Amino acid sequence: MSESPPFGVRYLAPSQVAELLSVSVDEVMELVHDGRLRGARLGSPAKWRIEEESLRGYIADQVEEARQMHLWEQSQAASFPEVWNRGAPGRPE
Repeated sequence: MSESPPFGVRYLAPSQVAELLSVSVDEVMELVHDGRLRGARLGSPAKWRIEEESLRGYIADQVEEARQMHLWEQSQAASFPEVWNRGAPGRPE
């Protein structure tokens, strides 16, 4: 059984988040400053930490955005036959 941090919140260092997302630490900090990830300066000396649950939510949002984009692309590809009049009633045979 794993130990829970105080108050049930787990924090990650920006470098850990950067590694998980395959981005730079600067990009992680930009996400924090943009409000897309929840972070706080903790400890003495204060260092940035990102809430693990916030990271989970961010990843879920990114997956959903990719899913919606894929569906949009599929819908656009599906409309090509109508654009080119394929499948429209043709000449009677």
